[in-house]
Amino acid sequence: MPLKSCTRNWSLEGTCGRDSTCLIGLERAGLLFLLPALFEPLLIPPKVQEEFGVQREWWIVRAPANIAAVETARRVVDDGEAEAIVLAQEQGWRLIIDDKKARAYARQQGVRVIGTLGVLLKAKQEGLIPVVKPLIERLQATGFRITPALQREALQLAGEEE
Repeated sequence: MPLKSCTRNWSLEGTCGRDSTCLIGLERAGLLFLLPALFEPLLIPPKVQEEFGVQREWWIVRAPANIAAVETARRVVDDGEAEAIVLAQEQGWRLIIDDKKARAYARQQGVRVIGTLGVLLKAKQEGLIPVVKPLIERLQATGFRITPALQREALQLAGEEE
């Protein structure tokens, strides 16, 4: 594939395919702008595009080539996650994904993963946001589920321990 990836100074070895949970959560919290600021290009599989329902000019919709791998993944995870995992695997790119079961499956397939809170942490590292705590709270206010342990870990990593 001719597209090169970049994530500012984060990891020039790959960018991300993704599932819709992060997109929906960030959109509802008014934080979707962070994705194109951190990840370029951003690939979205067709099923995730369908689940999200809106096309953005800063992402590329691309179907995974290995349909058999997608069908195998669908036995374990939902359709959007299956396409996202296989697409990330094909590209050798990091995947933004939050579902615990899907993250475990992606890792079994050799896919590097990051979650929505990881996106917030990276945004802070890059100077796009000053703090993560109020943004985590904003995500939670939209119904985005974050365990107390994960929240503590994210705040610790951000240097915002309570």
